[in-house]
Amino acid sequence: MIVRQFLQWIRNAPSGERADATSALARAYLHSDLSADDRAAAEGAMIMLLDDPSPLVRRALSTVFASSQAAPAVIVHALAADQPDVACPLLERSPLLRDADLVDLVASGNAEVQIAIASRFPLGRSVSAAIAEVGAAAACLAVLENPDAELATFSLDRIVERFGHLAAIRENLLARDDLPAATRQALLAKLSQTLAGFVAARQWLPQDHAEDTARQACEKATVTLAADVPADEVPALVSYLRSSGQLTAGLILRALLSGNTVLFEEALADLSGLPIDAVVNLIHDRTIAGFHALYRKAQLPDLAYPAFRAAVIALREGILATERCNGSQLNRRMVEHVLDRCAEDSHLTVSPLIALLQRYSVEAAREEARTFCQDLVAEPFEQPRLVA
Repeated sequence: MIVRQFLQWIRNAPSGERADATSALARAYLHSDLSADDRAAAEGAMIMLLDDPSPLVRRALSTVFASSQAAPAVIVHALAADQPDVACPLLERSPLLRDADLVDLVASGNAEVQIAIASRFPLGRSVSAAIAEVGAAAACLAVLENPDAELATFSLDRIVERFGHLAAIRENLLARDDLPAATRQALLAKLSQTLAGFVAARQWLPQDHAEDTARQACEKATVTLAADVPADEVPALVSYLRSSGQLTAGLILRALLSGNTVLFEEALADLSGLPIDAVVNLIHDRTIAGFHALYRKAQLPDLAYPAFRAAVIALREGILATERCNGSQLNRRMVEHVLDRCAEDSHLTVSPLIALLQRYSVEAAREEARTFCQDLVAEPFEQPRLVA
């Protein structure tokens, strides 16, 4: 009887009043002790209200049913596919929406819908993966900011690939403690590309100069990253560098001249296909012939071999034994030693290798001076006493 009166009344009621009455009916359905007949009638009336022309009425249903396990499933699913203003309360909270439903809604919805889904607590791995794959940038950021979202490594990689150039997403990812080293390096590469494009677009540097500067900065950051991560993460980082075309002779030489032997050894193991133990033995063998064979198997350029040879010999002779070397920055003594050895070869005097080593020498000197001055400033300073 009550539902019949309700249906007769809403025919001419204003939309605001219809919305209030609909909210009351939905709450009664959830919380009142209705008879079976009244409950069925109330559900039928609410299903009919799904066709109400006013979004206020449908929003009222969505808001009341948003967190309820006892809401009619057919109504929840219909409202979840409604316009975003109506659907979002359910998308954010409804326990009746399964992961499969949410994945479909991510694929078909706009950014507002995707953000609402990305904010769910908890958020399943498959839904997070769908957002990472097709979601808008704001939705991907919402997933990253959701502490209850399950994110697989491949989803993080996909977000980096699609939106790593955006500062908000990049900063959020870099702040994560669970970010793999390879993903972190991919972000560094994205940042260097973005900066190169920005500098070139402003015509501060020619395009090729900007790209070369950004590449050098990325290589420097990569060696620093490799020095900071656990040794067991370095093989995965090296594998990513190779697959992305970043495992160059310049990067490997920088690692060696920085004393980062772990990255150097893992790079040669990956390029040569030999086990890491065999690579280590060949690098540290008493004769240089084993390293030469390893270098050729890794298919590194012949032009750079003299620098690698000089650096490996210097390592064996303990040139870094008394140096403060953390494996993240070029070591000035090592770089200058290798540069001197290569400069003795008349065939290399005007080669790109000499130019690279000279650039490394300048960088190492500047880093050493910077560290020296920082340490000097950090030391306590005693004001000299005046003698009467």
